[in-house]
Amino acid sequence: MGSQPNVIDQAIVRSFRSQGEPVSDELEWILNDPNLTLYQRLKAATWVELVLLFKLAAPAIVVYLLNNVVSMSTQIFCGHLGNLQLAAVSLGNTGIQVFAYGLMLGMGSAVETLCGQAYGANKYDMLGLYLQRSTVLLTVTALPVTLIYVFSKPILILLGESPEISSAAALFVYGLIPQIFAYAANFPIQKFLQSQSIINPSAYISLAALVLHLVLTWLAVFVLDWGLLGAALVLSLSWWVIVVAQFVYILISPRCKHTWKGFSLHAFTGLWGFFKLSAASAVMLCLETWYYQVLVLIAGLLPNAEIALDSLSICTTISGWVYMISVGFNAAASVRVSNELGAGHPKSASLSVVVVTLSSLIVAVVAAIVALVLRDVISYAFTEGEVVSKAVSELTPFLALTLILNGIQPVLSGVAVGCGWQAFVAYVNVGCYYFVGVPVGAVLGFTFNLGAKGIWTGMLGGTFLQTVILMWVTYRTDWEKEVENAKSRLEAWDDKKEKEPLLSNY
Repeated sequence: MGSQPNVIDQAIVRSFRSQGEPVSDELEWILNDPNLTLYQRLKAATWVELVLLFKLAAPAIVVYLLNNVVSMSTQIFCGHLGNLQLAAVSLGNTGIQVFAYGLMLGMGSAVETLCGQAYGANKYDMLGLYLQRSTVLLTVTALPVTLIYVFSKPILILLGESPEISSAAALFVYGLIPQIFAYAANFPIQKFLQSQSIINPSAYISLAALVLHLVLTWLAVFVLDWGLLGAALVLSLSWWVIVVAQFVYILISPRCKHTWKGFSLHAFTGLWGFFKLSAASAVMLCLETWYYQVLVLIAGLLPNAEIALDSLSICTTISGWVYMISVGFNAAASVRVSNELGAGHPKSASLSVVVVTLSSLIVAVVAAIVALVLRDVISYAFTEGEVVSKAVSELTPFLALTLILNGIQPVLSGVAVGCGWQAFVAYVNVGCYYFVGVPVGAVLGFTFNLGAKGIWTGMLGGTFLQTVILMWVTYRTDWEKEVENAKSRLEAWDDKKEKEPLLSNY
């Protein structure tokens, strides 16, 4: 027994060197080691998993935060041009652009499932093929989405926006059309890298792109006086800089030499099956992304809508920033679970789910406590109005509950992506969010005159129900069966006929 602590320490040390390398059997070996007690196995395995998890989650959080700041900085720059420009950019970003972002990010999540499991199974040559298939599929999808951008002005007017704001927002949206196709390339590339635990390069690239974006936007808006269209074109350019830089990294990095073998015509085959998984991923994510946007839209119909909207927008902004942390854990959960399933490690996959969920929950609880402690002053970071501050203070308990639920729910969604359960979760989201949360919120808010509190209570109810269902399904999961499902999925997608690249990088 005297040598067992050495074995544990060595396993932990080895985990620091595992990023970007083949999925190790070390964690599964620890969990099955008969020479260790249950406590020793769990202790060693948990520490190994925590190291792997935070090496993935931390840079993923940075990537999502930096990408958000890129869009937010454009809104801030344009806000200095005037109230009309600020309203136009806000409407263009939240009303039009968020639709394309959610759709493309959701469809790109199919790459997480397939690439993650293929990487775990050491089928490295399939990763590049999945990347190309997803990019082809998302690019085709971007074409009809472009029509929404082109006809954004009449769409916004139809939704009740004023012609003046709609015209300005449409001008901004026209400049974002190239961004749609950047999304189509970026998210498959991003998931391709994440599935191999290669995330730090994306964080460095996002930081460099943000600095470049701030300089170019300042020049376009204040020096060259290009207005809204110029600001939007710079935003599109910044996203293309991220895409090109990440792809160049794939081409030149030795860490991708086994997973990227060049362009292949075979990427244009098997698209229908790929589309079904991508569509389920898109529906799953979009339903989640739009859920709290519906909260704001419904609040706009309340009698005292201005105060309700101001207080809700502050709370949802805070929630959105904390949510980015959960999204980082979501990405880590997806990678860890899919890698371990592909590698045939059922116990490691199960442990990963527990560790990532508890880690995210702890961070969320801390954030909720901070929000409650600062409930009376938190709004002054956004506005000086005392009426709004009081309204925010009253809504803070609802915000705190939202933060806690958001510490669990996105992670379980990441587990679902890792396992390939997107279609099931999409059905759960429809039922819980739009057949429970929204109707109950509307009844409480309007029929019982509870206002924003009532609407948010209903929405929380839907999220809570969805979280409970996902927790129950995850708890009941047969991980041995999930390993077999992953193997079957990879065998179905692993076409042996195409091995010659169209354009080789070597």
